[in-house]
Amino acid sequence: MRITSFVRNAVLLIAVISMPVVGQQNTGFLKTSVNPGRAGVFIDGKYVGPAGNFGIGRKYTVAAGEHEIRLSEPRYEDVVTKVTIQAGKTAKLAQTMKELPLAKPPFGRLRTISADKFAAVYVNGKFMGHAGEFNNSVQGLMLNPGAYTVKIVPVGGGEGHEEQVKIEADKVTIVQAQK
Repeated sequence: MRITSFVRNAVLLIAVISMPVVGQQNTGFLKTSVNPGRAGVFIDGKYVGPAGNFGIGRKYTVAAGEHEIRLSEPRYEDVVTKVTIQAGKTAKLAQTMKELPLAKPPFGRLRTISADKFAAVYVNGKFMGHAGEFNNSVQGLMLNPGAYTVKIVPVGGGEGHEEQVKIEADKVTIVQAQK
């Protein structure tokens, strides 16, 4: 009886250990080396985090196959490319983005507050960065005065929080994502 229990436990242990291998047969990994590192990484249109997260210390699991990768940062031209992810392998994407001309003053400051510091921040539908970049009294997104639609979307996806705001010169406007 003890041997049967031992064999059953051994078989269960082997099955559990083998599970990640089975799951990895259809996935690979993505690492990026992007300048600037704060550029947002989108895989097949879904925001997955800032490029700096994809560097040496961290890689992200992606389904095997061809994927569209978009790098977006408001002060640079967007980069869109295709990457083929091979099962069990790491694809590397190195890119230096091209700077856009600087915006001209006057500016107001937009601050964001979100429990997810890597939540994507969109202004008028354009990715501007992640919430953690704009969340304290010395940080903020500098925008020309005017009316804007601000949307904060958690990394995992979902509807997020959307709000209409008016930016005024030399003033701070705060958008807080609902908890």
